[in-house]
Amino acid sequence: MITSIDIDSSEALADGRIFGAAGAYVRMVGSAYGEVDQGHPGNSGIADIDKAACNGRGKVEYAADVFILRPADPAKGNGRILHEVNNRGHKRLFCRLAGGAEDQNEMRDMDGLGTAFLLTQGYTVVWSGWDATVPRNNARLSIDVPVATENGRSIVSPMRDELVTGTRDHKSDEFRLTYGAASLDKSKAHLTVRRYQSDAPKAIPEDDWGFVDARTIRLLPAGTKPQLGSLYELRFLASNPLVLGLGYAATRDIISYLRYEPAGKELLGGAISHTLSIGFSQSGRFLRDFTAQGFNKDETGQRVFDGLLAHTGGSGRVFFNQRFGQPNRTGSRHQDHDKPESVFPFSTASLTNPISGETASLFPGDPTDPLMMSTNTSTEYWQKGASLIHTDPMGTADVALPDNSRVYLIAGTQHNAHSGAADALGPCANPRNPHSPMPVLRALLAALDEWVVNGRPPPDSCVPLLADSGLVTPDMFAFPAIPGAKVPSGMNEIGPLNDWLDPKTPTQFYRPLVPAIDADGNETGGVRLPDIIAPLATYTGWNIFKAPLPDGELADRDGSCLPFAATPEAAQQAGDPRPSIAERYQNRAAYVAMVKAAADDLVRQRLLLPEDATAYVDKAKADPRLGA
Repeated sequence: MITSIDIDSSEALADGRIFGAAGAYVRMVGSAYGEVDQGHPGNSGIADIDKAACNGRGKVEYAADVFILRPADPAKGNGRILHEVNNRGHKRLFCRLAGGAEDQNEMRDMDGLGTAFLLTQGYTVVWSGWDATVPRNNARLSIDVPVATENGRSIVSPMRDELVTGTRDHKSDEFRLTYGAASLDKSKAHLTVRRYQSDAPKAIPEDDWGFVDARTIRLLPAGTKPQLGSLYELRFLASNPLVLGLGYAATRDIISYLRYEPAGKELLGGAISHTLSIGFSQSGRFLRDFTAQGFNKDETGQRVFDGLLAHTGGSGRVFFNQRFGQPNRTGSRHQDHDKPESVFPFSTASLTNPISGETASLFPGDPTDPLMMSTNTSTEYWQKGASLIHTDPMGTADVALPDNSRVYLIAGTQHNAHSGAADALGPCANPRNPHSPMPVLRALLAALDEWVVNGRPPPDSCVPLLADSGLVTPDMFAFPAIPGAKVPSGMNEIGPLNDWLDPKTPTQFYRPLVPAIDADGNETGGVRLPDIIAPLATYTGWNIFKAPLPDGELADRDGSCLPFAATPEAAQQAGDPRPSIAERYQNRAAYVAMVKAAADDLVRQRLLLPEDATAYVDKAKADPRLGA
């Protein structure tokens, strides 16, 4: 439960700007102080909660950062909380859905808010810290939780840390460990390296690496650079595990407090009628895990969130609510491959695991189950086993989802749409994919709101199905012979969870599948935006690393954009089997008409907002790839 939310600063948002009928907004920053009863059934699933120190009331305390944007005049708001699960401390909501600038965690002006359409709709927007491993630099959100101890003594345990540079955000010559080493004695640690996940690890001699401090190692002699993309792995003794699962309890308690408690309502200036939460990537996996572990029921038995939208979570959870959890990890074919992420049950349908014999659903199955949407890009089918949320675990049959669940693939999109030029390669062999899934997310968030508030069912699930040959195994994935295009040799395999400290290759695997494609290489199933229905390129959710990264390996989060030739002559000269743009569209007017028809149909299906449909048509009218 929350004992208090203390607001340290409260000021007019964006210099008092008026956001439509909702009026001006207030920006509130503070801390939520809470405590949990170790013996309460709703807290029994928090790992190591019995090993956390208690206060004088016999409760375990935590303190979480809180950030709120609420209407200055609450009567002008819509009376609903829209909560975003922060991603590694970052607020992504406005940069993803409203075109705000990246990493504007301060959220003071319009640069960070973009179009601010979530505010013009009158939402009270709430963020709160949940991941105690996140530092508070750059206005990131975090939470203070206790360290688990054993009878007052430090817990020391074996640890396995995978350390990689160049593939994601890490660029330093030094490696930062997830937890501090209990000893700097290198004889008690062991460092290995392998180029590809399937390679046998090779030991690095003790003389060739060293501790900088208890949280940092480097290769020796000083200045030696790690090989980009190679998988270094340190096994050592770590100490002082955090009671990380309190981050789930804090999220539960903060929203419940704001929704149900008189002091919470007073803080927001009025009653809250409904609560929604949205999460992107890690945060989408958070919502799946939060639900599955029963945290959508507060300590008094009330529902916390009415509606959830989990984007790009695939079949995954978060490596979080366990001793020495590592929530920053995200599994892929190459990196963090054997960390506990894709864990049965994958689906909101109640299914039987043929490997373990267990029957389970992502939903606990009581009145506090939320209305839930899961949206994924093509990347999650290749990297995150996304098909497992709507097929049986062996990929032999489509499954019927419960009435309170919907699933959507946004065809031809990648995990994070590349915001630069379409031909920017970055770390990849193919040009990266600029095709954004966010127009669909905006429409589905509106549909989720209607579902929660008015009971109006949202669009039916829209995913590739086995029944119409919309899902295939990678060996049946017949990609066209596009000149210069690099094609993946396989997808990320998903196996049963085993000991992450000493993982073994499973003897049985689940059977995730990938979306089928047409002759252009574009996907045939899922929500197909105008860029796929009236294409000017082939858009995929996969890409391939180029040297100096592990050449030929499936890239982590990038897709590909492979443009069509402009004319038949250019296509013939390049050896491109796909029809050229000139062969597809008689003129610009024909192209614009096709885009408009596709956009209008999506609006009718409530999969696109009218303003986004207009934007697609305007873009088609000005697209430089079309002739007169």
